[in-house]
Amino acid sequence: MKGHTVPAASVIVPAHDEERSIGRLLTGLTASADGRRLEVVVVCNGCTDATAERAADFPGVTVVEIPQPSKHLAMRAGSEVASVYPRVYVDADVEIGADAVLRLADAVRTGPLLARAPGRRVPLDGVGLLARSYYEVWQELPQVREGLFGRGVIALSEEGHRRYAELPPAMSDDLVISELCAPHERGVDESVTVVVRPPRTVRDLLRRRIRVRTGNAQADAGRLRRADSRTRPAELLRLVRRRPALAPRVPVFVAVTGLAAWRARAAVRRGDFNTWLRDESSRA
Repeated sequence: MKGHTVPAASVIVPAHDEERSIGRLLTGLTASADGRRLEVVVVCNGCTDATAERAADFPGVTVVEIPQPSKHLAMRAGSEVASVYPRVYVDADVEIGADAVLRLADAVRTGPLLARAPGRRVPLDGVGLLARSYYEVWQELPQVREGLFGRGVIALSEEGHRRYAELPPAMSDDLVISELCAPHERGVDESVTVVVRPPRTVRDLLRRRIRVRTGNAQADAGRLRRADSRTRPAELLRLVRRRPALAPRVPVFVAVTGLAAWRARAAVRRGDFNTWLRDESSRA
């Protein structure tokens, strides 16, 4: 019977208070055009809203609840429930369809790739001028275009998942996963797309970037990040030469990056790699 077919891949969705956004993701994940089925596991971590109830409304979705508001613990809890490989980790606030996820899973099923991510679309309609300027620069950086991070979706083969499971907890999980694979073991499939909604205000942008900088510092301390994943002034100069229209936006990018780094120092000094600053405007 169709209802008892083996899933083509397991999808793990860590979700913390995502009742406003979880529906738009699960609508896509539970509708495959080619007839294959995804095993979708939503892990509600420390939720105080109706995320679990919203997710349970979708047929075939398994809902797991843990008391701690921790993405890392949610990913581990979801993996314990998942039954097949490849494993695809999907952030609850992005949008991607089942067929796109299946394509990513197929790419890592038999190798040589261990990790695969989709192309990224960042809609900037309704985004404030400063936040828009930041993202117009950020999206053009080579490491952002080539890395698996900042997409909210990563498919892992069984071997890729084994490597990830052996790593210590990390706030910037997508960066760490991207970095644990050599360039020839990972890739971005631009033929499929995930929609990543950015913060609409510079205040929310800063909250997100402070979290990222804190996670980057943790990855650096654990030697989990390569030097070529950092943004250097020379890269910004090359970007401006290649795209002169971005020149007025680069100062905004530099200012946001510098302020986020300065404000992240307090958390790094405290060793606080658990406080998850997030923006709410992208979830409206």
